[in-house]
Amino acid sequence: MPRTALRICPLCEATCGLTLTIEGATVTGARGDREDVFSRGFVCPKGAAFGALDADPDRLRTPLVRRDGRLREATWEEAYEAIAAAIPALVREHGAQSVGVVLGNPNVHTMAGNLYPSLLLKALGTRNFFTASTLDQMPKHVSSGLLFGDPFAIPVPDLDRTDFLLLLGANPVESNGSLCTAPDFPGRLKALRARGGTLVVVDPRRTRTAKLADLHLAPRPGSDALLLAALAHTLLAERLAAPGALAEQAQGLGELAEALARFTPEAVAPACDLTAAEIRDLARALAAAPTAAVYGRIGSCTVEYGTLASWLVDVLNILTGNLDRPGGVLFPLPAAGPRQRPAGPGKGFTLGRWLSRVSGHPEAKSELPMAALAEEIETPGEGRIRALVAIAANPVLSAPDGRRLDAALAGLDFMVSIDPYLNETSRHAHVVLPPPPPSQSAHHDFAFNGFAVRNQVRYTRPAVPLEASRLDECEIQARLVLAVSGRYGSAGPSAVDDMVIHGVLAKETADPRSPLHGQDPQRLASLLTGENGPERRLDLMLRLGPYGDQFGLVRAPGAGSGADEDAPASGAAAEGLSLERLLAHPHGIDLGPLRPRLPGVLRTRSGRIELLPDPITAELPRLRAALADRPATLVLVGRRHLRSNNSWLHNVPALTGGSNRCTLQVHPEDAGRLGLTEGGLARITADGGSLEVPVEVTDTVRTGVVSLPHGWGHDRDGARLSVASAAPGANVNQLLDGSRLDPLSGTAVLNGFPVELTPLP
Repeated sequence: MPRTALRICPLCEATCGLTLTIEGATVTGARGDREDVFSRGFVCPKGAAFGALDADPDRLRTPLVRRDGRLREATWEEAYEAIAAAIPALVREHGAQSVGVVLGNPNVHTMAGNLYPSLLLKALGTRNFFTASTLDQMPKHVSSGLLFGDPFAIPVPDLDRTDFLLLLGANPVESNGSLCTAPDFPGRLKALRARGGTLVVVDPRRTRTAKLADLHLAPRPGSDALLLAALAHTLLAERLAAPGALAEQAQGLGELAEALARFTPEAVAPACDLTAAEIRDLARALAAAPTAAVYGRIGSCTVEYGTLASWLVDVLNILTGNLDRPGGVLFPLPAAGPRQRPAGPGKGFTLGRWLSRVSGHPEAKSELPMAALAEEIETPGEGRIRALVAIAANPVLSAPDGRRLDAALAGLDFMVSIDPYLNETSRHAHVVLPPPPPSQSAHHDFAFNGFAVRNQVRYTRPAVPLEASRLDECEIQARLVLAVSGRYGSAGPSAVDDMVIHGVLAKETADPRSPLHGQDPQRLASLLTGENGPERRLDLMLRLGPYGDQFGLVRAPGAGSGADEDAPASGAAAEGLSLERLLAHPHGIDLGPLRPRLPGVLRTRSGRIELLPDPITAELPRLRAALADRPATLVLVGRRHLRSNNSWLHNVPALTGGSNRCTLQVHPEDAGRLGLTEGGLARITADGGSLEVPVEVTDTVRTGVVSLPHGWGHDRDGARLSVASAAPGANVNQLLDGSRLDPLSGTAVLNGFPVELTPLP
């Protein structure tokens, strides 16, 4: 008999609740969970295809170990013994920096990816750390770190209450949102307009999101920072700025007008390819709105001035008084995050605490640019990366110049990959550790609840029992920590979780500010519930979090405070949160709308919002110089598709075909000028080389701009992706050589770079 089980979808940032239909151990259907407290039954094509992804026959089921130059099936013990023999020996001989760690963005969609990588880095002692953040969102982390003192203090639009939403470089109708976790983003945008609100979209393409807008502006790609600077200038010059209470919490307001003096609408308009009147009208509309939210995403991050654009987004939110305001942008309060601390100065945020070995790139948030990975492997000398641990990462497709990185990976002494597939990157590994399919994994969104548009908490246990031949992904990563630290065989994976639990409790009980001060950490650890180490760690985080029960010692300071008449918190939340109480609410617990959190969220050295931090001030002259730049004739932007997610969903037949194709979109005027035809081939050339791509002629992209989607290029020998390799597409990132970076964040410039087109027979 079929049965049903709940599962939070791990396939994008929307984190929708699913109801799975299961026959035996097979997921035969997936629909939206109508009782989910956050998603209310919404599901997109990716979620509906959960069963097909789960049962993909190309998924690896046993570890692979390289023997005699070939990857062969092996036991788990053989795999970990190979790691334990290789990596500690390399560290002893060549030092900790001889090992690099790469994390792909699927990590943030799993519990293991949130709980163990920091322990892995600590065990290795390496600073050679690379993640997908420098291909995506790092500018927002850097700007938030500089403004608020915490790179994770990222305010999100209060979508359900705002009167005016300005979106830049974002297409949430197709991406489902990013750094703004919101199930049914399209429905929320339609609701905004239905209640009389205004939606403005700034994008060089007429996307599905732009088609919903009251106003769509299509500027030249890469000009977001200039446009935002002109909007801020207009607010200040026309005395439309009204920061309200934020004026007392921000330093640098008085100097901001001078810093932005050169960015008049007239000066900026030619570079943006908009009129000065359009810029002024937008600034005035933003200032006049009762509440407003400015939100920029990947199109405004992965450009030359990505950090400045991200900074200016929040400058506008501050100047209009909409930061930390209902209907504006607010800081979420996740249930498994740290409890609220008293307001006051913090350690602040510092860039460039160390530099990469070869090109001297400064670290940001302890990460080095992904674009620098190849040179760190292939360049001889002390500190060269000789071994690599890649977790859910496919940088051969997602990073610039994949051919160079492909060759560099082939020269590693040793590589470990945790991945369900043998893909373009993991095919180079000496050991591949495959995690189980998502139906066999528990799920809590540690990362995305920190960006959610409504405070809530949900947890789902595995919908299908773990197969006897598999290891849970948390155990896979815990064992990896033991193997690289030379402890494999002397301790079990539960020892890793126990170490974390006792470390946290020892710190809490020694802290005079903690409700647990003076308690016995061993006794508190014995009170934790859960079927395994990861659940006990989740229980600990929930208990110590802002809604937690604090082990019953005190009433949690935030318990029940996330609610109002609009959405009262449940009784479980009011009593204090723990894993046991959360399990009693399988559809989740609604903790209410976002609330103002300033000044408590600030961790700057001044204890205030630092509007003009030194790194920003030093970068502004470069932006001023861009006013005189001569724009390229033709530039490229990427694009996303609702049935795709970077490079890792192209092997599911249900999500392929239709409009989900790797084509070069070209405006009819440009196509006519260049001699390109619908369905014909074109050679596209840029810094990193050339590609041959099929042409799609469409007026949804503006003149002077072409668009090629990210994540394709599944044509390398040795990968086992039968569906993806049948329609491989072209790797757009091969057009880049890695030299174009946003200097403050180290983020690769993946949008708005110049290209040349030539028609092919």
